[in-house]
Amino acid sequence: MKVLKISLIASIVCSTLLGANAFASSHREAPNITRFPTLDSTDFYAFNSYEAGREDYVTLIANYIPLQDAYGGPNYYAMDPAAVYSIHIDNDGDAIEDLTFQFNFTNELANNNQGIALTVGPADNQRSVSVPLKNIGGITAADQSAANFSESYELTLVKGPQNSGSATALTNTSGAMFHKPLDYIGNKSFGDSSAYASYAGQFIYEFNLDGCASPGKVFVGQRKDPFVVNLGKTFDLVNYVPVEGDSAPGAGDQGGFPGGITQSVDNDDLMDKNVTAISIEVPKSCLTTQGNGTIGAWTTASLPQARILNPNAKVGKTEVNGGALTQVSRLGNPLVNELVIGLKDKDTFSTSHPKDDTQFADYVTHPSLPELLNILFKDAVNQTLGTNIETLAPTNFPRTDLVTAFLTGFAGVNQLEMVTPSEMLRLNTGIPAKSRDMQSAFGVAGDDLAGFPNGRRPGDDVVDIALRVVMGRLCYPIPVNGTDTDLGICTSDDASVGNVPFTDGAPVDATMMMDHFPYLATPLSGSK
Repeated sequence: MKVLKISLIASIVCSTLLGANAFASSHREAPNITRFPTLDSTDFYAFNSYEAGREDYVTLIANYIPLQDAYGGPNYYAMDPAAVYSIHIDNDGDAIEDLTFQFNFTNELANNNQGIALTVGPADNQRSVSVPLKNIGGITAADQSAANFSESYELTLVKGPQNSGSATALTNTSGAMFHKPLDYIGNKSFGDSSAYASYAGQFIYEFNLDGCASPGKVFVGQRKDPFVVNLGKTFDLVNYVPVEGDSAPGAGDQGGFPGGITQSVDNDDLMDKNVTAISIEVPKSCLTTQGNGTIGAWTTASLPQARILNPNAKVGKTEVNGGALTQVSRLGNPLVNELVIGLKDKDTFSTSHPKDDTQFADYVTHPSLPELLNILFKDAVNQTLGTNIETLAPTNFPRTDLVTAFLTGFAGVNQLEMVTPSEMLRLNTGIPAKSRDMQSAFGVAGDDLAGFPNGRRPGDDVVDIALRVVMGRLCYPIPVNGTDTDLGICTSDDASVGNVPFTDGAPVDATMMMDHFPYLATPLSGSK
């Protein structure tokens, strides 16, 4: 009965939590970034590569342009040629980037930016007329002559702070330019999924790194959105009970919380969405040139400070951009700007840098959301259950459990040599990767030290993990190498619902992805 009451309390608390902050990783997470969808970072991943034979590499993936409908033609989803997309690495712990991989894109039509034109009309009255589509016929890995649009990019490595460091152009080992494949327009244009995968696979390149014995890999292109979330029902005031309804996820026995949601791919409202992934794979030794082998990583997108629109816009001449490079998007750990940062500071967080994160400390040490939920629902819970619970929110102040999860990392797991409280994704490159079939979707909490929050892999269920952490999961022992281990940062008395299996019912695991670079699944087709 006690367990049932705790589960019911958790259900009410979690329902309100989700209703107040719908989880969509970083899809449209701050007011200003909704105005710049091409610069909106949706998810960021950093993990030790688990492709066979690539154990000495780290993979970093920054996804952009959220909520892509596969059928979103005729222009689909090009990157912004005025923007600078960056992946930053801090390898000494001072919360300042030591390495930055910069991507600058160029968009171009066929025929020297004039586009493909068709001859239209009878012999005595003909016109050469530009076509309105991005392709005029089928495209294969062997023949791309029907493409009417292309994207290329320059890849630059900046050593030191991005704005003042030393920049070096990185070159394709084949000597060719870096190109991005066309989005998966549909099966008539590209054939089936395997044909598109073969076509897109030609855009995986190796690149040279000065002073690095082995080349890196890079791929930029459309992918199936790897993030999963029960988004629609969540926005509808959480139209489900967000506690596991089975005795174990996927058991199908309804032996968990009565009426609780059970795991189903039908609960994933991003099932039919694509994203654009910027993916690089770099030898570990080339990232960990300082420190203890643990790195901090995050992604940003920036624009020149000024934009003057062309009142007579033409292809390639829609505006003039100038001024200092200005950051408009930032993402390290998932869900921070949604779950932790207050609405008035979300745009500030998007433009800030990890070294300045002390300005957001109160959001972590004294989070407002759990306390707000307690004020709104404590009386209702006590009346419903006939209890006299003093508070539903965790009571350990400052919230050292959240400080550890978001700002410092865990000693011996993912903490850098120098500890500077700052928000970034931290990865211990010395912890061996686990193969796809051996990974736990719950990462460290699932007895898998190679997963979130030690970096983040595409198959880590960060929604469920974040729900549990914010409500006090770290105040209870977690399994480490098969042994329940007390982290010593808070106690079970501090979190009355910290051991409840919160879930949105939308499962994710590594088997939904590829087991090799660039890991994320082939995008969905715009037309069958």
